[in-house]
Amino acid sequence: MKKIAIVTGGSRGLGKDMALSLAKKNLDVIVTYNTNEAMAQETVAAIKELGGNATALLLNMSDFNSLDVFVEAVKGTLKNNFNTTHFDYLINNAGMGKTVPFAEVTETIFDEFMNVHYKGVYFLTQKLLPILNEGGGIVNISSGTTRFANPGYSVYASMKGAIEILTKYFAKELGAKGIRANVVAPGPIETDFNSAMIRNNPQFKTMLSSLSPLGRVGNADDIGSVVAFLCTEDAKWINGQRIEVSGGINV
Repeated sequence: MKKIAIVTGGSRGLGKDMALSLAKKNLDVIVTYNTNEAMAQETVAAIKELGGNATALLLNMSDFNSLDVFVEAVKGTLKNNFNTTHFDYLINNAGMGKTVPFAEVTETIFDEFMNVHYKGVYFLTQKLLPILNEGGGIVNISSGTTRFANPGYSVYASMKGAIEILTKYFAKELGAKGIRANVVAPGPIETDFNSAMIRNNPQFKTMLSSLSPLGRVGNADDIGSVVAFLCTEDAKWINGQRIEVSGGINV
């Protein structure tokens, strides 16, 4: 039986490329979306064109009370669409971006980032754990901004820093079940994340490109293949690691 991965936020950007890269590694995929079901269905269709099985489910990471409903939807989907009760890999990718100077961060903004980037990831993983196969894996998505400071990212980066610590605990506590947990930390990527800040600002893009020895910012397909690799037997001895995929920015 083919292995199954769940990619949160898999309808567009990095998540879409992760889903497609997993399909190319012969995994079936459940992708989640928050607001744009049409884009999620495009991802599903693309996976099916590659010969895989896929489906899309609604997930709003900012609504903590919706997690139980989502978990039940996953169970139903596994049974009805994949003829199984368990899945193999969880990729916690869903996120939100906003550039806010520290002095202007409100409690509302803080709580939204907390729910989406930390609390939601923590408890969604916990709730899905009973149906995560032994020998499977978890890939959490962090950020290069946990290593180098970027003004306006104090909330985002601190939540991602918490995720990096949490991943080590996943690796430690779930290892007895053969479940591996790792972090992929992208550097600047040209997607529509954070209102397409890099794509829409050529001067900013040029500045970021100058910080990389490779002379460019990243693309979505620079990240998806690394995530997919971690969900294969080739990565069976990689556990508890932070893998930065940033082109060596600020090396």
